[in-house]
Amino acid sequence: MFRRIVGAATGFLLAASAALAITPAAEAAVWQPKAPPLTTPWTSQVSPTNALPDYPRPQLVRSEWQNLNGVWEFSGASSINTPPVGQTLPEGVLVPYPIESGLSGIQRHEDYMFYRRTFTVPSTWSGRRVLLNFGAVTWETRVWVNGTQVGTHTGGYDAFTFDITGALRSGDNEIIVGAYSPVDGSRFPIGKQRRNPSGIWYTASSGIWQTVWLEPVAANHVTRLDTVPDVPGGVLDLVVQGSAGQQVRAEVLAGGTVVGTASGTVGAHIRVPVPNAHLWSPSDPYLYDLRVTMGTDTVTGYFGMRSLGKAVVGGVLRPLLNGKFVFQLGTLDQGFWPDGNYTAPTDEALRFDLERQKALGFNMVRKHIKVEPARWYYWADKLGLMVWQDMPAVDAVADPPAASHANFESELQRVVNQLKGITSIVQWVPFNEGWGEYDNARIVDLVRSIDPSRLINHDSGSNCCISDPSPTNDDVIDDHAYQMSDGTRLPDATKIAVLGEYGGLGRRVTGSEWSPGNGFAYGDLYPDENSLTTRYETITSQVARFVQTRGLSASVYTEPYDVENEVNGFYTYDRRVLKMTASRVLAVNQRVLAAAAGTDVSRGELVSLRVTTPGYTNRYLRHQNGLARTDVDSGDLLKQDATFWVRPGLASSSCVSFESRNFPGRYLHNVSLRIQNDPSDGTAAFAADATFCPRSGWGATSLESYSNPGSFIRHYNEAVYLAKQGGANPWDTATSFAQDTTWAVTVPLWRSGADLTRDQAVSFRVTTPGFTDRYLRHRDSLARTDVITSSSDTVSKQDATFVVRAGLADPSCYSLESRNFPGSYLRHQNFRVHLSANENTDLFRRDATFCAQPGTGGVRLASINELGTNVRHYAEEVWVASNSGAHTYDNPTSYAQDVSWAVSSPWAP
Repeated sequence: MFRRIVGAATGFLLAASAALAITPAAEAAVWQPKAPPLTTPWTSQVSPTNALPDYPRPQLVRSEWQNLNGVWEFSGASSINTPPVGQTLPEGVLVPYPIESGLSGIQRHEDYMFYRRTFTVPSTWSGRRVLLNFGAVTWETRVWVNGTQVGTHTGGYDAFTFDITGALRSGDNEIIVGAYSPVDGSRFPIGKQRRNPSGIWYTASSGIWQTVWLEPVAANHVTRLDTVPDVPGGVLDLVVQGSAGQQVRAEVLAGGTVVGTASGTVGAHIRVPVPNAHLWSPSDPYLYDLRVTMGTDTVTGYFGMRSLGKAVVGGVLRPLLNGKFVFQLGTLDQGFWPDGNYTAPTDEALRFDLERQKALGFNMVRKHIKVEPARWYYWADKLGLMVWQDMPAVDAVADPPAASHANFESELQRVVNQLKGITSIVQWVPFNEGWGEYDNARIVDLVRSIDPSRLINHDSGSNCCISDPSPTNDDVIDDHAYQMSDGTRLPDATKIAVLGEYGGLGRRVTGSEWSPGNGFAYGDLYPDENSLTTRYETITSQVARFVQTRGLSASVYTEPYDVENEVNGFYTYDRRVLKMTASRVLAVNQRVLAAAAGTDVSRGELVSLRVTTPGYTNRYLRHQNGLARTDVDSGDLLKQDATFWVRPGLASSSCVSFESRNFPGRYLHNVSLRIQNDPSDGTAAFAADATFCPRSGWGATSLESYSNPGSFIRHYNEAVYLAKQGGANPWDTATSFAQDTTWAVTVPLWRSGADLTRDQAVSFRVTTPGFTDRYLRHRDSLARTDVITSSSDTVSKQDATFVVRAGLADPSCYSLESRNFPGSYLRHQNFRVHLSANENTDLFRRDATFCAQPGTGGVRLASINELGTNVRHYAEEVWVASNSGAHTYDNPTSYAQDVSWAVSSPWAP
């Protein structure tokens, strides 16, 4: 028969002997699948004859192998000290599905367990060593062949191999696997597995959960291929692990043709030429094949040529892929299945998750608190998805017992060594939110000593729950902000800034719930596809803003699919229902990537344009007496002069025009190659001169003139011009021109688009038709609306009067101080608006700061830290809410009306 090995870039079609057929276990073992709470489209495709039949190790492929997946005998036990040699075990389990899963046929937890089956070694393997390979088993494993113990292993996430040659006999051979998996106990990494799952903790996956297989090898053979692409050098840096002292020959193939060869010794760095390298990237995931020969042992694999690093680009420290900043737009992929727990039912299912994420516009996946089978990484490489690889945590939230440190570090080292040849992995994440965290700086050094080629994110969500001081030797500032607070930290001179988790928006779908009616979300629950998609668009649009405004280099949305009781997914847990509108998700994701590339500037937003030329990155484009220039941020007038509304281009809606914030109707435009700010005269010529098209610049945005193609807005000696590259000016070089014509589109220096008079008492009247006699007030500390008239009592009038103050968190916005309780301010907390005394904390200051924006018949009061939300009234109550339709009464018209307030004379001057 023939079996396709899809483990290399182009695939290898290999002839296999009849001995490669799966050998059935003893007849006494009967497998009966259990009914999981949910099935997937692939559940029914699983059977004893096709339990993950694909070659399991695409990075180290051999032509002959025997798959041992299928039905094994099974029994729980009181220990794994005494193997049941020669005994028939009472149950049938389908390997490699963990025993808690429905597909295993067991669907219960055991601390101790035994597996048993028989197999026959093909006669054609005579004279060679026979290796028994395990993809992964949790947690302690002991293996006996024909009553002889052939090896032990601890660790639930790394592959391991035993040489069983000496224990084999002719004919049938018996194999017994003992596994110990106590799960909880803070002793070793388990990720999100729990014996009693609830909330964010999920059903355990004990015992064998990845493929088991045999292969014959020569006495001298290869055990691992460590590949590091050296793009500047035009070579693959290859280290062949295997029998010591042996010579090896390596060949790089492109499309079946050998393009580079080199020879060397096991353990040494072999530089294999890769001429005119075709680089790997998410947009072009090109892979080379690799063939390595040691004597009679030949293995094949694959790799991608790509470089990683970090550098200041456009004035901001950024991660680099192939020397360029590529925003890493990802999801929090947890790798759980309702039918197979840790194990996808089929390889098609494994691929599906990654294909669907790529189709939604993502270019990265954060593999969260789990290590996947090797084929998952192959599909990430093949499909073009960058990967952040988490290390599974121990179950202690705080620093675990010291006894667990050795287990954690041992397994961490093995995982990094096992995965460091994966092209798609761009970042290591040793800890998450402080779970089991300790000795951060030393752990970073440990990982870097194994793999210095990738960035290290010491603790994703270190703003959330970090228990150990943030080290100085890692590469990433990683915050978790589920509703997109702009309090996330900025990059610094040595660390890039990323949003390691955000979103968590929920929707329950009847018929596709693990626990019907009980699913929870990190954010709000939404009733339908449209409302959920709208909120996703809102918060992800803020990600697009943050790329330039806050130097954000990556984001991770929670999550691609629901997991057990969590309903945060794009897809339901059974992968049957896409809960958002795919085209709209794709569109907003593409806008994020376009913002990072500099080709998109958000219309309808207030922005400032910051210089990116090194040494001048504290300067902003502004207008002064009509002329555009650059100045250092100072004072309210400059902030307003350096703030612009981004409008659809006056001459072309595919481009943009910049309207003055403090002189409405005036636009930046070109007059004899000088940029200035003038009122539109309504002519086509003015419209053309005031229209600029965003282009990809030096790590940010270049603005090409619509009326003078090839000319860009450029600064020099404070003045701002239209200029073309070409050395017309003696100071011009290609580098300086690129830097001087690139502008970072930042958070506006003046964040309010509508004006309120500071230190003036005002009242805010409802503008919603039918309710215009109601006013914003506080009562019993809660904000609400009530009818206030001249005949209302004095307390009600005072409660409906506020003194406008400069924003506590940003003086270009506003805070509203109570007229009758000086020192108390309106603030939001858990989205409800109420009156509270100033706590003098950063969180309070942000919660009590609102940026005034034009509204429908009044002003909107936009929250500064729950981005995309405005102060909104409904049924007398007052909240901060987004235009997302989370509530059944929401629609765009009612929302616009309910968030607009008419600023009136105060009821209590």
